[in-house]
Amino acid sequence: MQHHLRLARPVGDLARAQAMYVKGLGLHVIASFQDHAGFDGVMLGKPGAQYHFEFTQCHGHPVTPTPTQEDLIVFYMPAKAEWDGACADLINAGFKSVISFNPYWDANGRTYEDHDGYRIVLQNSAWLNDTSS
Repeated sequence: MQHHLRLARPVGDLARAQAMYVKGLGLHVIASFQDHAGFDGVMLGKPGAQYHFEFTQCHGHPVTPTPTQEDLIVFYMPAKAEWDGACADLINAGFKSVISFNPYWDANGRTYEDHDGYRIVLQNSAWLNDTSS
């Protein structure tokens, strides 16, 4: 059975989060909703990907995002040219380059922070889920 991952996060400005993640990570709006029990939201993903982001904003009881420096979403990108381009895309979309709290992420990657303090790491290396060992 194949599973799908949704990363759900409250944001302070829904339109701004949508614009940043669409421009910065090349995501597309795959669904959205308004006033669903007091929440507005948008789901962003890529065709065929096994994950998507959901960003929400509550009108009646606003939730202040409270990520820590260690709350990370990590994308592994082994091709240097693709990684360089993705790093530039995040900066052009308004993400801020930051020093990672854990120095491991700075050895082969870069960490970026959005306007709510959520962090994305672009790691210039490969990852393989190998359970055979």
